[in-house]
Amino acid sequence: MLGLQFLLNMHTMKINITRKTKELEQEVFFQLFTEFINNSFSGIRRKKDGSKISEGTVWNYVTVRNVIQKFCEEKNFKIRLFIDSNLTQKEREKAAKYWLMFYNKYTSYLYNDRGCFDNAVGFYIKIFKVFMNYLANEKHIMVGNFHKLFYCEKQDIPIIVLSPSQLNYLIYDKELNKNISDGLKTIRDIFVFGCTVALRISDLLTLSGKNILKKDNHYYLQQVKSKKTNVYTTVLLPDYAVEIVKRYYNKNNTNKTLFPPISISRFNVLLKRFGQCIPSNYEIKKIREKRGKQMIIYKDKTTKTHYTLADMITAHTMRRTAITNMLSLGMPENIVRKISGHAAGSKEFFRYVEYAQSVIDEETQMYHKKMKELHKKTIGAE
Repeated sequence: MLGLQFLLNMHTMKINITRKTKELEQEVFFQLFTEFINNSFSGIRRKKDGSKISEGTVWNYVTVRNVIQKFCEEKNFKIRLFIDSNLTQKEREKAAKYWLMFYNKYTSYLYNDRGCFDNAVGFYIKIFKVFMNYLANEKHIMVGNFHKLFYCEKQDIPIIVLSPSQLNYLIYDKELNKNISDGLKTIRDIFVFGCTVALRISDLLTLSGKNILKKDNHYYLQQVKSKKTNVYTTVLLPDYAVEIVKRYYNKNNTNKTLFPPISISRFNVLLKRFGQCIPSNYEIKKIREKRGKQMIIYKDKTTKTHYTLADMITAHTMRRTAITNMLSLGMPENIVRKISGHAAGSKEFFRYVEYAQSVIDEETQMYHKKMKELHKKTIGAE
């Protein structure tokens, strides 16, 4: 949060637009973008439901602003804002060509100079469009609808999750506990707990003793407010999660975090190391798309070595594993959503439903195959 604090020192910019104003220069564009970031961070600009925009989203805005600025510098491109309501038809056509040129050069820069894939380019374009809509809808600067024609390809990247059997191994295998260091035991505990309660990593690492409730010989993770959605969650904890809580709760008072402080980046590094302990550490063919064309990304280009499950797991794997396994093992969708904090119409949640159904289908097919093989053996015995 402190890294964004400097933005609060910038005063709201006053722009005098008259009927004669045709366009605004590059300096004004970036000043307005900084104001857009500032207003999002301070709470002046909010989501449609009135909730505050998350710090992570604001950092995304900062990233996009900086990338556009680098693009302008490295490609010697002058970015301008046209006041659409003051343009003649001929000037409007000229502005449309300008924005098409910007789109082509900017996306080429993202693909070729920055090595982005389709989803990353989509991320940069999406936030640029959000900013342009902000200018029109909140600043009442009529910049036109040219940006609404910007598009990019989108790739649905497979969800990386642990199966119930893999998770059970991490929870209950006694030999595993003997073979890993104390540091990795902590990573294991955080990971297993995260794979159980379906919290986002940012919420998981800020848990404290205040979030643990004991009632009628049961332990609950209570009143966890998601930083992203502002939804409160209460989860009944299984025995193994209670054991994890007791290991750390006894060491910390209620004003400290439940788990030892660790950055998300450091956690991800150690998690990949711990991932080597996961059984069936299978190869994963990492495929990404550029302009809709599939490309295989190798862990080692020279030897064409593929990534493994251990390479691909991240802090996000915990939440995805929890949600997918709950659905796969038959928990009703509305209950899973209540635990995970997803809204009823969440597109993100529907992806988990689809993925969980594919897991169920795969297991069902294996069952049918075994039944068929058993039938063949029975006939052969006769």
